[in-house]
Parts: sequence; C-alpha cells; structure tokens
Amino acid sequence: MENMSLLSILDISSNTLSGGIPRWMGKMSNLEALVMANNHFEGLIPMEFCKLNYSLKFLDLSANNISVPIEFTVKSISYFYKGRVLTYLSGIDLSCNKLTGEVPLQLQNFQYIIVLNFSHNSLIGPIPPTISDLSQIESLDFSHNHLSGNIPSQLLGLNFLSVFSVAYNNLSGTTPQMTGQFATFKESSYVGNPFLCGEPLPKNCSTGSSSMPRNATDEGFLNMKVFYTSFVGSYIVMPLCIAIVLYINPYWRQAWFYHVEAATMSCYYFVLDNTLPKR
Repeated sequence: MENMSLLSILDISSNTLSGGIPRWMGKMSNLEALVMANNHFEGLIPMEFCKLNYSLKFLDLSANNISVPIEFTVKSISYFYKGRVLTYLSGIDLSCNKLTGEVPLQLQNFQYIIVLNFSHNSLIGPIPPTISDLSQIESLDFSHNHLSGNIPSQLLGLNFLSVFSVAYNNLSGTTPQMTGQFATFKESSYVGNPFLCGEPLPKNCSTGSSSMPRNATDEGFLNMKVFYTSFVGSYIVMPLCIAIVLYINPYWRQAWFYHVEAATMSCYYFVLDNTLPKR
C-alpha cells in the first residue's frame, strides 16, 4: 500500500489493526479520505500527515487508543466521507479516543468544516470562543470530556448549527440564549454538567431577587405581624411561667420576694439620696 500514491480513498475501519499510525500514509499525496475508525491504533498522529495539507479532505480516527494532546495543521478544506467524497461537505472525527489537553485554538482555521466530533475523550479547559469562526459548521460534539468554564456566547453566531452537544463535562454558568439555532437544542445537549443552568435545563439560574421566596414581601423575609404577635405572646407567657413556679415552690417564692424587696429598697434609698435636697 505504501506505493499506492494515486489512492484517493482509504477505508480500513472496523478491523483489529494495532500499533502506531503508519508514517508512510503521509506520502500518499492524492489521498482525500482516510477512515481508520474502530481499530486499536495508538500514539501520535504522524507529522507526515502535514504533507497532506492540500489533498486530505476527511480524517476519521474515532474509536482508537490515541492518547496524546491534539495539535492541528491547517488543511485547505475537509470533505465528509460516506462511501464517496461528497462535494462541499466536511468532517473530522476523533471521538472515542484518549485525547488529552485543551481544545486547540487552531480549530478556527478550519473555516469550511461542517462536522467536528471530539466526544468521549479527556479534553480539559474551556471551549475556545474562536469556535464561532467555524461559520459553516453544522455538527459540533464535545460531549463526554472534562471541559470547564462557560459556554461562549459567541457560538450563537453559528447559523448553520443543527447538532450541538457539550453533555457530560464540567461546564458552569448559563446555557446560551434560546435564540436562532440554539432554540432547537434540547436538554440532552447540556445534561451532565452539574454547575450549568438555564433553559432548556430544569435548573434555573438564581440571580438577585429571583432567589427570594415567592411569599417574600417588601418587608423582607421577616413577617412583622408574626414578629409582633410572638413578641407580645412571650411577654405574657414568661410572667405566667414565673408565677406558676413561685406558687409551686415555697422556697423559691420566699427567695424571690426577698430579692424583690431588697432591690426595691435599694432603688428607694438611691433616689432619696440623689434627688432630695440635703438638710
């Protein structure tokens, strides 16, 4: 196969091939579609693939054991492969691998890409706002990773997006506004992010007064009528409790009257000494 330089489509998917991705594939200068999904390839994507910059139209390495940080070299255009190369369609599928690191910023250079699938990997970090530069994209899948941070609001500008999933990550903040294409996405696009809130998720975002109970009034959380009623009631109940205790226990009753009499006499003589003129 190394000498088949005129080959334009190579599909070796769903086999039991293992080891590293052969470097000689980078010499297949006319290769337009390379499908190697559902195998046991591992290690690096060979740098020789960079030589296919103007020929390779579609790359599918999904469901392998590639476990390195992902880096990209800009391609001219990518075409979606489904038995044959279809004009003006595109796609890169690196799902179901062991990719690590952050989503590469170079993705913004794939301006003609339509399908992008990085699901079921171990990607970390935020979703780059520059994803919004992929103006032609129709399917974007970052589900089942370890992405964090907010979902960039710039994604609302993707007018052709029909499939979108960031489910089962560590994203936080609010979901994008339910406008444009994002009005068509259901809860399943965002589920599995415990710190994410907003429509279409059942979890509402608490902001300002919206976090107050529904029965809260302008008087605040404390109902003043209830406060005054409990205040007066306590002043009625406390003397009654003291009277009952003194009535039941003669010793405490005697001690109580003794201290009351002593306090009364002390106040009397204090007033007498400080208010009446001395003779």
